[in-house]
Amino acid sequence: MKNILFQKDLITVDNLNRDNVHLIFEKAEEMEKLVGKRGGNDSLKGRIMAALFFEPSSRTFSSFITSMQRLGGGIIPLNGMANTSIAKGETLEDTAKVFSSYADIIVMRHPTGGAAGIAAKFAEIPVVNAGDGINEHPSQALIDLFTIKQAFKRLNNLHILMIGDLAHYRPTNSLAKLLVNYPGIKMSFATPEEVSLPDNVRKYLKEHNISFEEYNEFDNLLPKVDVLYVTRVKKEYMSEELYHKVQGSYVVDRKLISKMKKNSIIMHCLPRVGEIDSEIDGDPRSIFMTKQVRNGMYVRMAILDLILRNQ
Repeated sequence: MKNILFQKDLITVDNLNRDNVHLIFEKAEEMEKLVGKRGGNDSLKGRIMAALFFEPSSRTFSSFITSMQRLGGGIIPLNGMANTSIAKGETLEDTAKVFSSYADIIVMRHPTGGAAGIAAKFAEIPVVNAGDGINEHPSQALIDLFTIKQAFKRLNNLHILMIGDLAHYRPTNSLAKLLVNYPGIKMSFATPEEVSLPDNVRKYLKEHNISFEEYNEFDNLLPKVDVLYVTRVKKEYMSEELYHKVQGSYVVDRKLISKMKKNSIIMHCLPRVGEIDSEIDGDPRSIFMTKQVRNGMYVRMAILDLILRNQ
């Protein structure tokens, strides 16, 4: 399959079709085997990745760093910009230009929606959006979709239920958009009224004729769903008053998951802050601390490799 990702930005999932996703998944499977057998290779030797994280990150930052290192590449790791020229007032546009001189690819997280797109306009190298405000998180959505495919051996005719603070959760925005590419997909969303599905995502699903429903309560849905995707309340994007109002609205525990199908799965891109009880961690349906986390490295290795190497 032709590599159409070579030297391209990854800012949004809007332009990814099934062929693009299949290419990334094929490469991710190769990366999983590579890591298992040899730990990595030197396919990106001599290439440099600038990781510019304007927001805190554990998994996204670490997995991108690890991915580049496992493929033999070098890194400029900035997890927090307090000790950079950003603190002196340098603009995002200038930052993108500067790191274009040092690196071959920029991976950027930023608290402002649309910031990754702005950086891409001024950078002379590819830019990967590692989360921009409450907008999108393309690589996380690809990880989630890859994990779902592994679990069910397919991506069609599945019922996905996303619960929690969906108003401020960029991974679910991107995942919902990716899912429109697959026939027979049904999506359900359960949220407190104050943090419901963003209007732009709702509009996107309607434009693509996707079957979806919105709820406040979801207990009666659990026997029907294949995937339960849990989100945390994003305190950093809301007032203290709203946070205290919605935090703790939903807690997934043993009693709740007893209603789910035996072959269903429970996902969360982490960190969790009270919305999933640790008592269910040992349940085989709980894959967020195991398969979902590990797949982060394989999918991000695939993304870096495809963007930086013309195969």
